[in-house]
Amino acid sequence: MQIPRTIRRLGFFALFPACGGAYAADAGQLPAMAAHWSGYLALATFLLAILLVSLEEFTQLRKSKPMLIAAGVIWALIGWYAVTTGSATQAERSVRQSLLQYAELMLLILVVMTYINALGERRVFRWLRAWLCNRGLSYRGLFWSTGITTFLMSPFLDNLASALLVGALILVIEPDNRRFISLGCINVVVAANAGGAFSPFGDITTLMVWQQDIQSSNGALDFWSFFNLFIPALISFLIPACAMHLALPKGRLQPHYQPVRMLRGARRIMLLFLGAIATAVLFRGVLHLPAVIGMLTGLSYLQFFGYYLKKTHRPLEEGVEDAEQLASPVPVDGRSPFDVFVRVGQVEWDTLLFIYGVALSVGGLGYIGYMATASDIMYSQWGATAANITVGLASAVLENIPTMYSVLTMMPNMSRGEWLLATLGVGTGGSLLAIGSAAGVALMGQSNGNYTFYSHLKWTPVILLAYFAGILAHLWLNARLF
Repeated sequence: MQIPRTIRRLGFFALFPACGGAYAADAGQLPAMAAHWSGYLALATFLLAILLVSLEEFTQLRKSKPMLIAAGVIWALIGWYAVTTGSATQAERSVRQSLLQYAELMLLILVVMTYINALGERRVFRWLRAWLCNRGLSYRGLFWSTGITTFLMSPFLDNLASALLVGALILVIEPDNRRFISLGCINVVVAANAGGAFSPFGDITTLMVWQQDIQSSNGALDFWSFFNLFIPALISFLIPACAMHLALPKGRLQPHYQPVRMLRGARRIMLLFLGAIATAVLFRGVLHLPAVIGMLTGLSYLQFFGYYLKKTHRPLEEGVEDAEQLASPVPVDGRSPFDVFVRVGQVEWDTLLFIYGVALSVGGLGYIGYMATASDIMYSQWGATAANITVGLASAVLENIPTMYSVLTMMPNMSRGEWLLATLGVGTGGSLLAIGSAAGVALMGQSNGNYTFYSHLKWTPVILLAYFAGILAHLWLNARLF
């Protein structure tokens, strides 16, 4: 069955903008299934799922649902084609490889989310919110405090958790000041995405790249390589922040939050989290074993400490205000004993299932042959630098996770500098539009119309300027890595 060339152009244009023209010249070189109706149907299924994901804000349909069914449909088509052509063994081997890659990433994210939930249960984030609110800051002071806090928290807590935490502070501290909420939320989204770009634990996409065990043309992309992106990421945050600073309202906030005290063990859980990260780095960088083994070992630290907290539980007394008891010098717990498996159950399963759908869908398109074709067009014909810049711009529309998964499926032979450029581009490119990152989508959903797609769009030109400024800084400062 022949599909019009226009449809094939449209498919690759949706995956990576401006790819359509170059693709037309190579249309006759598609692998067998990629030129078959089943291959086109698989590609159309993926694009439809991505469209539904992009419209999550309007449809209220969780993003995992379309991606899960897309993964099933794509591999069902691959299985049918493989059975009819006698290649079922290769298809089974490929899907198992995709499952293995997802399992490693999922377990890594699961441990990180569990630690974040544990810190939340110990009132760490409530303490931070109260501490910031009671500083008596001006609007501009709060704007910079929240932005810098988000930028510095993202490398450890991931960009989504950091944006939700600090964004919640902005939304409750001045609920009727629409102008400040809009600018503050934009600043938080930009800071979260920029801060998440220079640490393997700052964003799911950087975590994906790190755990992939990439051997570039000039050395391995290890844990410390990502920190070369600190200054470029900082530039990507500071330029929009400085521009928005001029538009902020004047005035000073009045302290109105009761002081909050962290629950017993909070600081020790922070140290255990850093220990878990250090263990993952040790397993990956020194022992040359998958980082997920070290991270799951780090989860056991929290399990043993949780057992200690449970056995020495000091509950809040019934009938006495929390604030009164927490103000006492004697450390106390919550009303229920700490249970690490409750924290595991509270992880963001929609995100984990969404990543599963993306991993299996993109893996399926890679098996069919579309990713190899796109890789040849972008990285061989355009050049790695131009391709990575384009990938970053595409992440503003497609979301960063499927965009990065597409690049990893292509697996072009690039230098460490180019891989870092792809990481920086996908991370900061998601800030161009409010729908370009999970942080932006999440804050839009919580802001009650104060932070919208269009309010973010007004600042897109400045964010785009910062995007290219960050890339130029990377090309200059990290020239030795190329």
